[in-house]
Amino acid sequence: MNNAENNLTILLVDDTPVNIQVLANCLKDWYQIKIATNGSKALEIAGSSPPPDLILLDVMMPEMDGYEVCKQLKQNKETAQIPVIFITALAEKRQEARGLAVGAVDYITKPFVPELVLARVKIHLELKRYRENLEKLVQERTRELELTQDVTIECMGALAEYRDPETGGHIKRTRQYVSILAKKLKDHPRFRAYLDEATMRKLYKSAPLHDIGKVGVPDHILLKPGKVTDEEFALIKEHAKYGRDVIATAASRLGADSFLSCAQELAGSHHEKWDGSGYPEGLCGEAIPISGRLMAVADVYDALVCKRVYKEAFSHAKAVAIITEGRGKHFDPDIVDAFLALSEGFLHIAERFADSDEERKNLLATT
Repeated sequence: MNNAENNLTILLVDDTPVNIQVLANCLKDWYQIKIATNGSKALEIAGSSPPPDLILLDVMMPEMDGYEVCKQLKQNKETAQIPVIFITALAEKRQEARGLAVGAVDYITKPFVPELVLARVKIHLELKRYRENLEKLVQERTRELELTQDVTIECMGALAEYRDPETGGHIKRTRQYVSILAKKLKDHPRFRAYLDEATMRKLYKSAPLHDIGKVGVPDHILLKPGKVTDEEFALIKEHAKYGRDVIATAASRLGADSFLSCAQELAGSHHEKWDGSGYPEGLCGEAIPISGRLMAVADVYDALVCKRVYKEAFSHAKAVAIITEGRGKHFDPDIVDAFLALSEGFLHIAERFADSDEERKNLLATT
């Protein structure tokens, strides 16, 4: 037996013992052999662990013919990738076309020519190996791309953190808040079309960039203790535009469906308000991107429960009361309802990623 192939298994499926014997004699010196004499048994063996590497399948069998067996194999994700070669005495082209249509990779006709059987089996096993290697390569490249995206986002988010010392923990917390809100709302009639798995991953990855525009706000305003003037606040509000526009420049080169498209929405719309009184565009209601509506709740909650240069930290209870008051005015009502249902989850995240022990203590205050 060839050492390179002796761990590969071929499943022979035929209701005629002599055919099984002939095929086994052709292949036994090269491969491990399993045998099934009907379609039901073939499906059982194919679905076992480990599955066969290739199946030689008779077309004409009682109860369940080869076409039906092959069809069921291809419908099962556990067996769909196993190559199936039909063995048949039928030579008509329409029969070959039918077999290929249900998922077979080749035909071998009776009477068998041992050298041809062996060659066909070897070719399709090699093709299977090449396909599996290609799939692994694609998976590795995909992982590398995702890692590159994650590092890019983290590096860009770090810019805001360097400019604003309060942003580091804020980034960790708000991405967690957005994530649990999205998961809570993914089956909601208003949000299910948007909140698929891919979008929820983008939201989690992109959330750290929502305040990237703060790099454009002067230090003496961004870090000013106490109340800012109207003129200073007007400059602070520009950070939503700065963030949106800088990300948009990068996103335009990657396409509309890039991983930065979600970040662009978040940065530009997380200060919009449900009643239209927000900034930078004064968007109202459904015109505000869902990503921005989710981030608005996450961002405000975190700003309330954390100490800032211009304010002391509020308790979790007070933050919940303020957000509840903003239902239908500042915030999308359904997102506030989800927030209230997840209140304890928000508290847990705030405690876990708190910037100080003092903040943890303040969270649990009753007022």
